[in-house]
Order: sequence, then structure tokens, then C-alpha cells
Amino acid sequence: MNILPALLDDPAWLHGASAFSTVRTRRGEALSWPAHWARLAGTCTFLSLPVPETQLPTLEAFAWGLLRVTVTAGGTFALHRPLTPGPRPAAGVRVHLTDIQPQPQLAAHKTGNYLPYRLAAQQASSAGAFEGWLIDANGHVVDGSRTSPLLEIGGRLVLPAGGLPGLTRAASLQGQDYKVRQVPAAELPQVTRAWICGAGVGIVPVQEISGLELRLSLPVQWPETQDWNLVWPE
Repeated sequence: MNILPALLDDPAWLHGASAFSTVRTRRGEALSWPAHWARLAGTCTFLSLPVPETQLPTLEAFAWGLLRVTVTAGGTFALHRPLTPGPRPAAGVRVHLTDIQPQPQLAAHKTGNYLPYRLAAQQASSAGAFEGWLIDANGHVVDGSRTSPLLEIGGRLVLPAGGLPGLTRAASLQGQDYKVRQVPAAELPQVTRAWICGAGVGIVPVQEISGLELRLSLPVQWPETQDWNLVWPE
């Protein structure tokens, strides 16, 4: 048995008492950092953590990168890595509806209490899917393990209520009409199109939603955009 390093004997690592945001970068520039900072600051207030620092360090000029900014009681920390997701999935991606539920009081925040999202990702991977969706205790679709869901139901764009307010999804919806509401899992067969949105992938169409007694094939439509926040980072 190993002795726990003193650095890890801290609520941030032992209990997930931290807040974070994942920011896409382009040639060393952090995209939409003010929006990420504002959301992160709100979570820090909710968790009684220090206000996140606003000044970012000098970033490596990766063609595409992911910057994770984490706030703990000890301060603000940055980790910058290249973003290399591979070839764009032209045919869209598969999404699997899992039986994993997020912690309801934390579902609107990105915190170090991240186990439900990792478990959902594992379930999705076991099902051969790119992404896993989480549900709440009442069976409503609320979030993705690493992206935000965007649905089209009855010809209208719908954001499932109850999860993280995704910033990439918000950027994709600028100038469009949409509704935020609860989406029961039983309503998924009525979905006519769907997308997943996140800093790591941009906005990506869903070709299939699977789950218990569910296998829904969808038409794939890639949005026409040159927004660096939304394109697939090739």
C-alpha cells in the first residue's frame, strides 16, 4: 500500500471540492474565455471557492488545444493540451442513453465531483457509442458525459433542462429560436434530428440514439459554420 502524497491530502482531490471549465484554444488563443470565466465564477460562488483568476498564462500555439482551468481552495490552475480528436465523423456519431444520474444539486455546474459522467461515458463506450446521455431520477434526459445535447422535436429546437448550461451549444443557437424544457426519455422516439455540442468536438450531428428498447436512426446534417468554437478541430 502506498502512502498518499501530501499534495493529494486535500478536499479538492479527496472529495471533488473543485470547479473547472474546459476551453477550446486556437493558435494559443483561448476562445470564448470571458463566457467560460463567468460560468466558472458562478460555480465557485456556489461552492464557496475563491473567485477564479482572469489572467491566463501564455499558451502553447497548438493548432487546436483544450485548456482546463480548475479552481480549488488553493487557487486557480491551468492545464493546456493539444486537441486531436481524429478525422471528422462525416456520417455523424452514435449516442447511448445510459441509466446514470448526475448529482441533482451539482448538475448545473462543472465540478470535481465527476464520477457520474465518467460512468456514463463507460456505458456508452461499452455500447459502441461516441457519447452517453444521463437521466435524472424522473427519467428525463439532462446532459451528456462530455457534451451538451441539442434536439429537434416537432420541428423545434429543444434544450433538455436539468444539466450544464453548455457554452458551445449556446454559441450554436445564436439567432435561432429554441425552447428549454424537460425531455422524458420516453419522448426520444419523437426526435427528428439531434446534435452534441462541446469544446472538444464543436457541434456534431447524431446518426443514432440507442438505449434500452430504443434504436433511433436520424438524418445527419452538419451545420454550415466557420466559427472556431463550432467546427470539428481537424
